[in-house]
Amino acid sequence: MQEGKSGYAAPQAGAQNWAGLSIVLLTTRWNTGIIDALADGARRGLQAWGVQPDQIRELRVPGAYELPLGAAQLFERGHCDGIVALGAVIRGDTPHFDFVAGECSRGLMDVQLRYRRPIGFGVLTVDNARQAVERAGAGDDNKGYESAQAMLEMLALSRSLA
Repeated sequence: MQEGKSGYAAPQAGAQNWAGLSIVLLTTRWNTGIIDALADGARRGLQAWGVQPDQIRELRVPGAYELPLGAAQLFERGHCDGIVALGAVIRGDTPHFDFVAGECSRGLMDVQLRYRRPIGFGVLTVDNARQAVERAGAGDDNKGYESAQAMLEMLALSRSLA
């Protein structure tokens, strides 16, 4: 474990026992090439931390605006311990981007706080497709990879406080 300034020791990859854990990758149908690359990164991130493939389910919602409702339904029905929300909102010529990106972010935070279960925020909010592709690459800086690990770290923190 790596200890930060707060005294909390961040878990290292593979250091947790995730037996019985259920994770959902909740993805959007828009920008599927980018979303698929983010989902690949999230799966790699989860598996690097010891989550087994059979502990991961993948579900799709129409778009980023629908991610909060999908997440709330999953938590409300007890279908998972954590969610990795993956989407890509690309700025266009209208204010649509601002409404979708802002409400998605706020909605996911509201769900996370209401149910006290972690949601990894892997929703890209970018100016153009090139920026989205850069953030969905094959390396460990893939935002799906990073959001999956952040969600697991919050699960580990929650367990340490129990």
